[in-house]
Amino acid sequence: MIDLERKLRRAASRSRGGPSAAALDGVRARAGREGLVDVAYAHADSPFGPLTVATTERGLALLAYPELPLDDLLARVVAQISPRVLEDPARLDPVRRELDEYFAGRRRGFDLPIDWRLVRGGFYRAVLEATATIPYGDTLTYREVAERAGNVKAVRAAGGGCGSNPVPIVVPCHRVVATGGGLGGYTGGLERKRRLLALERAEAVG
Repeated sequence: MIDLERKLRRAASRSRGGPSAAALDGVRARAGREGLVDVAYAHADSPFGPLTVATTERGLALLAYPELPLDDLLARVVAQISPRVLEDPARLDPVRRELDEYFAGRRRGFDLPIDWRLVRGGFYRAVLEATATIPYGDTLTYREVAERAGNVKAVRAAGGGCGSNPVPIVVPCHRVVATGGGLGGYTGGLERKRRLLALERAEAVG
């Protein structure tokens, strides 16, 4: 099912001119109506380049920075959620709209439910659920997040949980910093962490 759209494109390309956008949109709509798709994915514009985003009936499952290969991301989705995956930009419109508003400084919180199935480990999920509660413009230390997740001594594991976050930005692991004021780490790189924190601090003050 992961290669459903590829097969459809190949089949349609046998006809003169290949598949039209309207034909592919029709395929996506029909697949959705018939319950053939468990995971829809698309790309979303951002100041960092195109983000890969994927959603299920449970909620947003994946948000990945541009350098992560699409094939690797989809292989992870297939292994951990479902092989019934299809590119369907229309189903990701709510996600893309909220991201646009966030980057434009018009949104301080996301209204997107989260599908946690790409999170590994119970403590990692507790870490990310604690991280999701950090208010816009604020930060917590890794120790504080570990405490909120139920084990104040598991500071390193809290860092691992943040580093494994499958939906950065929406679950704001960039708001978790080192004790003493250092940035700590970030799955998207420290420059992106700085930019996200600067965006939020500027808007929070404004």
